[in-house]
Amino acid sequence: MLQAGIIGLPNVGKSTLFNALTKAGALAANYPFATIEPNVGIVSVPDQRLQQLAEVYQPKKIIPTAYQFTDIAGLVKGASKGEGLGNQFLSHIREVDAVCHVVRCFDLKDVTHVDGTVDPVRDFETIDVELRLADLESIDKRIDKLGKKKKQSPKEGLHEEAILLRIKDLLSSDTRLNYNLFEEDDYPFLKQLQLLSFKKMLVIANVGEDDLLDLDNQQHFNQLKTYLKPFDIEVVPVSAQLEAELAVLEDDEKKELLNSYGLHQSGLETVIEKSYQLLGLQTFFTAGEPEVRAWTFKKGMKAPQCAGIIHSDFEKGFIRCETLSFDDFLTYQSISRAKEAGKYRLEGKMYEMNDGDIVHFRFNV
Repeated sequence: MLQAGIIGLPNVGKSTLFNALTKAGALAANYPFATIEPNVGIVSVPDQRLQQLAEVYQPKKIIPTAYQFTDIAGLVKGASKGEGLGNQFLSHIREVDAVCHVVRCFDLKDVTHVDGTVDPVRDFETIDVELRLADLESIDKRIDKLGKKKKQSPKEGLHEEAILLRIKDLLSSDTRLNYNLFEEDDYPFLKQLQLLSFKKMLVIANVGEDDLLDLDNQQHFNQLKTYLKPFDIEVVPVSAQLEAELAVLEDDEKKELLNSYGLHQSGLETVIEKSYQLLGLQTFFTAGEPEVRAWTFKKGMKAPQCAGIIHSDFEKGFIRCETLSFDDFLTYQSISRAKEAGKYRLEGKMYEMNDGDIVHFRFNV
């Protein structure tokens, strides 16, 4: 299961957000390092299509697709050199697929700040610099170990050295790492490096409850958003305090509270959706009377690979899949009517799955 790591300085609201996100009850305290071992929680991905399918099929079970979040303890300046248990925390970040960076954008004297004042750009840069420094140290170690490889396989060794030196130059010049800066043939080697700077990132601006009513005039939020715009990093405003309140409410009460802030969904639902999109994840559905279920797949996957997500036998013995797009399902409201209209398709092994496909896999083992 793909996972996103929640990172940030101590006392920015990471664990409060994580608790609301997963309702897991992780320790949330007003002092640094309240989280030491990462807390892991599985969350459901909100998707209205699942309920629309259920209204037609009336299944015994409705099973949403899930996504894993990991609450990683607060980093501090000097983490790349081991400050504040830094090496341990950085290793946890290497294990996740994407990063949700929580940045404090609220002023509240009762909640201490590790640097004494609230400055979202400075706080973002503190973490960003530590990730870069950790990567530079990792690159230097890889370069030092290339001597033997260059003797045994000169061509491959020199090519890897050239890539490592280029990465080092980019990190040293404050250029944000992106796979598009390299040749596609080099992607496997780049992924093998497990560099922190290559992680896809979503920034969560933790604002006060009242700030949600007037974000255009929230100085810290807009300062952060303006700073990150050139890097194409999306900033999602969320109030951890409000999300903590929403997490314990019934659906009707939750809706009423959201309406009072002019919101149609919670900030955390937006975070789940955005982080899901950040990793290039999509959803297909299986539907019938026993259950209606959503399944996560990576954009670009072929039908047999998606069949394997359900069970490895489905992929091994894949014959074909019977497919209906969700839009066509909404139009015809049943498989039989969709068949009559010629919208129910038979697809083979080379079919690239689309988001919202409703499928029935045929296989033989």
